[in-house]
Amino acid sequence: MIYPSIDKLLNIVDSKYKLVHIAADRAKVMKEHKHFQMNESEYVSKKEIGRALEEIDKGLITIKGN
Repeated sequence: MIYPSIDKLLNIVDSKYKLVHIAADRAKVMKEHKHFQMNESEYVSKKEIGRALEEIDKGLITIKGN
């Protein structure tokens, strides 16, 4: 099961394409700079892309123009 669900995330971000772009950009920052919005133990996902989606779900990333 994917966490968080895509359906739930699409209530936050109005487009699948925008969601992918935002998550990919955030995951790249996490990987390059080791900068996380939460404690690493709080994430369900082990990979950066999943962690980026979790941050979007928790409202830790501001989405402009939505």
